[in-house]
Amino acid sequence: MSSIRRRSSRRRIALATTGMAVCLALTASACNDGDSDDNAQQPTEEATAGENRELQDLLDNLPFDFDLDAWLEGGWENWDEETWLREIGDFVNPIIEGLWDADRMGDAQDPDQSIDDGSIDEDANAPDSQNPLDDRGVTDLEPMPVEAEAVPTPYTDNGAPIGKVFFDSPEGPMVCSGTVVTDPNAPGQSNLVATAGHCVHAGVGGGWYRNLSFVPAYNNEGLPPEQAEDPSNADSVYPYGIYWANYVSTTQYWIDNGTTTGGEGAHGDFAILSVEPEDGSGLSLEETVGSAVDINFDAPAVSGLGTVSLYGFPAADPYDGVLMYRCTDTPGRLSIDASMPVMYWAGCTMTGGSSGGPWLRQGDDGQAELISINSIGPLESTWLAGPRLDVEAQDVFNHVSSQNG
Repeated sequence: MSSIRRRSSRRRIALATTGMAVCLALTASACNDGDSDDNAQQPTEEATAGENRELQDLLDNLPFDFDLDAWLEGGWENWDEETWLREIGDFVNPIIEGLWDADRMGDAQDPDQSIDDGSIDEDANAPDSQNPLDDRGVTDLEPMPVEAEAVPTPYTDNGAPIGKVFFDSPEGPMVCSGTVVTDPNAPGQSNLVATAGHCVHAGVGGGWYRNLSFVPAYNNEGLPPEQAEDPSNADSVYPYGIYWANYVSTTQYWIDNGTTTGGEGAHGDFAILSVEPEDGSGLSLEETVGSAVDINFDAPAVSGLGTVSLYGFPAADPYDGVLMYRCTDTPGRLSIDASMPVMYWAGCTMTGGSSGGPWLRQGDDGQAELISINSIGPLESTWLAGPRLDVEAQDVFNHVSSQNG
């Protein structure tokens, strides 16, 4: 049986307001030199007691009795609608050491997030605008498919900030993709991860997923599935360790509108996790992986984006979820809800499991910047779409950053 450890669990809030692959600064070596265990800051008994009091304060304010010990011992598997935490501020995610081992990670399925192409109204004469606000309700012609290519290994050199997001849903263990992003309140020491809203919350009729964790540079050496699921290869499967979410935010738009089919909620399908290491080490996530990516919440209109690279760990056929892939294309515009900022769509054959993976372009400073995340795609897996990140997404990010700083 897995060992269990309590840790602090501050109130989690989902803030409501309504050519060439971009490798760019993804190559980085870890800042720790192998001596981090000696330098790690170990919590004092007084600090641990304070953290436990903080967790208990949160649990005491939940709308029903919450038995932490029962939860840790397997009670989290009870998905009774009356106890499925859904509302803003009602997210708890105690660390359960050893729960996410290599074998269980290998069993995780992709959360299918598909849309019927026939429901999209394409416009060959869609107006071209330099102002993203003028693009609302506009959809360009469907992009041509772009075959995904495998990212070279080791990922610690070619994609260290990108990894897998694991979580439990009523259907069992699930997997998405995510990216370490910079934190203005913790320069050089970010613990923030960007992913999709549907990777943290079930949307309409559901609640927060459980046992949310992030594994940067998953399967670093590109092992085949049978080896990647072998616990003896743990050092390669999670070279930087496992990071558990201690704070999560997504948009109220996703919570109120999100569904698994049809694209509802996709315009707000964005989330930020604040994480901490399962092993209790003292280094931040950014220090550990050696890099993080800036988010651009004011990206230019589609006509000025240029080439963008989409990354992720596709897990649905014909992929097996153990390798990182990328597609490179010039995005167009996609609108499902004309009241919301336009989405981007680009040709890409990646399938489910790549959800939450970053859309990276070269910023004005020559460095990688994240402008969207993988949200939805068609059943035929010929393209992927992601939300344009503007005011609501930035409010979510700023909130998590301010609480985490």
